[in-house]
Amino acid sequence: MSAETTATIVTTGRRKTATARIRLVTGTGKLVANGREFDRYFSHDNFSKQAYAPLLTVELRDKVDVTANITGGGVAGQAGAVAHGIARALQKLNPELRAALKKAGHLKRDPREKERKKAGQPGARKRFQFSKR
Repeated sequence: MSAETTATIVTTGRRKTATARIRLVTGTGKLVANGREFDRYFSHDNFSKQAYAPLLTVELRDKVDVTANITGGGVAGQAGAVAHGIARALQKLNPELRAALKKAGHLKRDPREKERKKAGQPGARKRFQFSKR
């Protein structure tokens, strides 16, 4: 072991049905999601940028390494889950970052979920066409 010990911070982020377990370690800015780099894992640049947005907010993009284990949901939900987990990890790393992360809206868990389909209807809210005669 080296003389300098690095703290590993483990947090969880969620969005829709996606869950991301985040490991944050001080390092060189390496971002890995399910064994692949963020840019390769997330199909579009917008999703990868959304995923590491909290790092840009507090200007730690090149100072920490992030490893994400993501399950469930689609690409958009997974990107949101990763962002939520990274924000929580950064807050644990340095409590002084909380104000900046909170102001940018990274610490709030987005509560919106898909509404279930109801019986006797084609969807959650849609009704079958009504015919008076």
